[in-house]
Amino acid sequence: MKEKKFKRIETKLIHSGEPEPRVQGAVSMPIFQSAMFETRSEPGYHDIEYIRLNNTPNAKVLHEKLAAIEGADDALVASSGMAAISTTLLTFLHNGDHLLVQNCLYGGTHDFVTKDLHTFGISYDFIDGNDPESWEEKRRPNTKAIYVETMTNPMLEVADHEAVVEFARAHGLTSMIDNTFASPINFRPIEHGFDLSLHSGTKYLNGHSDIVAGAVIGSSELVSQVKHRLDHLGGSLDPHACFLLHRGMKTLALRMRHHNESALKIARFLEEHNAVAKVNYPGLMSHPQHHRAGELFDGFSGMMSFEPKGGKDSAELFMRNVSIPIIAPSLGGVESLLTRPAATSHSGMSAEDRKRLGITDGLIRVSIGVEATEDLIEDFGAALDAIRSVSVFPEGRS
Repeated sequence: MKEKKFKRIETKLIHSGEPEPRVQGAVSMPIFQSAMFETRSEPGYHDIEYIRLNNTPNAKVLHEKLAAIEGADDALVASSGMAAISTTLLTFLHNGDHLLVQNCLYGGTHDFVTKDLHTFGISYDFIDGNDPESWEEKRRPNTKAIYVETMTNPMLEVADHEAVVEFARAHGLTSMIDNTFASPINFRPIEHGFDLSLHSGTKYLNGHSDIVAGAVIGSSELVSQVKHRLDHLGGSLDPHACFLLHRGMKTLALRMRHHNESALKIARFLEEHNAVAKVNYPGLMSHPQHHRAGELFDGFSGMMSFEPKGGKDSAELFMRNVSIPIIAPSLGGVESLLTRPAATSHSGMSAEDRKRLGITDGLIRVSIGVEATEDLIEDFGAALDAIRSVSVFPEGRS
């Protein structure tokens, strides 16, 4: 049989990792709903096929597909994005080690770093992703890893990722990046020199708001180490969730194309509206890292955040008046979602930390879905008009 080679990511999403020959001729990968499989003289414990060891047929197909689309050697699925993140950090950081971590993070990651790492004897320092010259003074002899996000949650900052890779290599650090917001369609960290790319598969990879999953992508050596730790911690992804993630990934390129185009139009609309104080979206020329994002990314994703004039009251009024988006604390699905991070994803942070990072009580995070862009713009416009009609924001700011 002629060897199949898939050059482009759209084709890899459909065909990479699929079993050859197809299982009983099935075009769609079946669900192998079995907790364990017959042993076949496997070389070691971590090679035995067992759901908790994340190596059943449904998991293996995902591993190959995830590795292929990011240009990596290997990949691993986990029970959630936080399972992937926490397990990876605990794989490469041990008692007495030190971590450099970006100062604006998803709330769950921030809480794990600030509230849990110390219980393992691991210390950390926050770094400004846009100020590489300041990182050296934070580095210690026991620093072992550096951790950033492709686009920060929820401020959509874009760190100097090339500098992160150079700094990690110069000092023998393991470089890790949460690539959830960008997705592999817009950015493939391994191709840019990162050691490990992490995802909440709950979001864009699956895209349908019906599972929770995580992924770790990188070299076979590093992913194998994470797998061994995950095998013991037990953060496995069950076969049915694997099936849904597998199915969702096949439309990732199509969905992301619409997310990218729609979000840019909506961000421009919001930026021009006189009831909006600020919009955070890397695709806007006003974004402080717009040029960098344009050089790094193939698209700017469907994530943005903005502040209506009038603060928290205006934000809540806006969210009460939209009719299409769903008010829910997640992202990356086909439905548009709104949330106020100060009350949801980042509520675990102190008010002082949120203020320092620019996460105001009035900040709204928006995940643009695949609805008609024009419908969303009309809906957002009507909700913003409702804010103006009650004069929530102070005199002189309209």
